[in-house]
Amino acid sequence: MDNNNKNNEENGNTSKTASDDEGVGSVGRQMSESSLCVTEEEEEDDSKLHLGPQYTIKEHLEKDKDDESLRKWKEQLLGSVDVTNIGETLDPEVRIISLVILSPGRPDIVLMVPENGNPKGMWFTLKEGSRYCLKFTFQVNNNIVSGLRYTNTVWKTGVKVDRGKEMLGPFSPQLEPYNHVMPEETTPSGMFARGSYSARTKFLDDDNKCYLEINYSFDIRKEWPAV
Repeated sequence: MDNNNKNNEENGNTSKTASDDEGVGSVGRQMSESSLCVTEEEEEDDSKLHLGPQYTIKEHLEKDKDDESLRKWKEQLLGSVDVTNIGETLDPEVRIISLVILSPGRPDIVLMVPENGNPKGMWFTLKEGSRYCLKFTFQVNNNIVSGLRYTNTVWKTGVKVDRGKEMLGPFSPQLEPYNHVMPEETTPSGMFARGSYSARTKFLDDDNKCYLEINYSFDIRKEWPAV
């Protein structure tokens, strides 16, 4: 009798362990799936992060000035910044000067950004299955911009089909504009890939301050448009 109870207890323990393992596996799968994409709600949650006080450039230089490694890192980041002219300004200013689409063997597609950030009609056209990358030129004034990042969300017939995000890094103010080229991508191909898309591009920083938001439309065709 004791042996039977012991066996039943062992069997019960075995079943419980298997169930527990299944639950852990289920949670693991959910976490893996949710970690594959960042939702817009999660992007909005970034604004709830407390990032600490902001400092002017002069304050940055004075802070931790006795730490030689930090001092050298700050000097390298600031480069040839004229602290006497801009060192007292707290808020950084980032101005996107130009956006260009680069594709091998094709003329550059220069995108003009209207002041309201909403280009009218189709902003540009890409050929299906073509390689391309985005190059943008921007200028930083007043103060260091921390955690500048680029996000891009694309919809087709109201359904989200793609979302990209890239951290660009901190940038110090300087007279010369910065240039950044995004990683190369390939447009989708096939009958279902062709057609019109809507998209939204943003340039934000660690404080979730948006320096530029562009809402636009583009299309993918079987061939490049005539130049």
